[in-house]
Amino acid sequence: MKQISYTTEGTCSQMILFELDDEQRLHNVQFVGGCQGNTTGISLLVEGQKAEDVMRKLRGVRCGYKATSCPDQLARAIEEGLGIKDE
Repeated sequence: MKQISYTTEGTCSQMILFELDDEQRLHNVQFVGGCQGNTTGISLLVEGQKAEDVMRKLRGVRCGYKATSCPDQLARAIEEGLGIKDE
């Protein structure tokens, strides 16, 4: 498994940790900081899901007036983990 550590920007969470298996599925997603209920819920929902599917669904989600959110930051972390360039 490939372990990913991503420092977030513009959110209450400070970091996202997760693993990608050989089939590019997400495992053990953990948010450091942020709203515990929401980030735990996200982690449970994406467990075992294809990283690219999760990335597409969560990219661009905003938190109130902020330009980003914890789900959007997870999408960006996945992009980085998969080596996908920002378009």
